[in-house]
Amino acid sequence: MRPTALITGASRGVGAAIARALAPTCDLFLGGRDGTALDALCAELPAARPWAVELTELTPADVEGIDRLDLLVHSAGVASVGSLADTRADEWRRLMEVNVIAVAELTRLLLPALRAARGHVVLINSGSGQRANANWGAYAASKFALRAFGDALREEEHANGVRVTAIFPGRVGTDMQRGIRAQEGGPYEPGRYLEPESVARAVLAALTATPDAHVTEITVRPAGGPTR
Repeated sequence: MRPTALITGASRGVGAAIARALAPTCDLFLGGRDGTALDALCAELPAARPWAVELTELTPADVEGIDRLDLLVHSAGVASVGSLADTRADEWRRLMEVNVIAVAELTRLLLPALRAARGHVVLINSGSGQRANANWGAYAASKFALRAFGDALREEEHANGVRVTAIFPGRVGTDMQRGIRAQEGGPYEPGRYLEPESVARAVLAALTATPDAHVTEITVRPAGGPTR
C-alpha cells in the first residue's frame, strides 16, 4: 500500500510544493481555505483529494475514516508584524489559534491513525520559532509555542513509533511573504527568499532518512537574503 499523507495549508505556497513533492509516492489529503486552488491542485495530482475543513473548528467527524496515517504535515499558518505596543489581544488570539491550537487539536484527533502507521508529524515552523525580533513578538511567540508542542509530542510519542520533525525556514517567496512585506513597508524581493520547493526538499530529507535516524529539526535559510 502507498503511504497516506495529510497536508494542511496545501492550496498554495509551501503546502502546495510539499504536496507536489509527495504526490509520486503518497496518497494525499489536501487541506486549504482556497477551494478553487485546492481543486486545481487535486486535478493536477491524481492521488490527491481535497480535505475541506476549518482548522479552528475541528471535530472528530472531520477525521472519520482516517484510520491509518503515515504522514501529517502542518503547513497552514498565519503571520502578522507589529510592535507589541500595537498588538491587541484579538491578534494574539488569532495567531495562537491558527498556529498552535489548531495544530495541537488536529494532531490529537489523528494520533490513533499515526500510531497505527508508526507515522511521522512534520511541523513547518519558522526562523521566528528560533529567535524573536522587534515587531515580530506575537508571531514569534506562536512559533516558539509550536516548537514546544513538537518537542513534547516527540518525547511522548517516541514509544509509539511516531516521529516528529520541525522545519525552520527563513523567508519564503509566497503570497504570505508579499503580505508581510506590505506590512513592513518594504519591497517584495523574490530573489532574496527561499523557494517553496526548497522547503519541500527539506521535508523529503527528513522523511527519507535511514530507519536508524530520527531527524528532529532542520533549519533552512535563503542563501542570498535575510537570515531570519
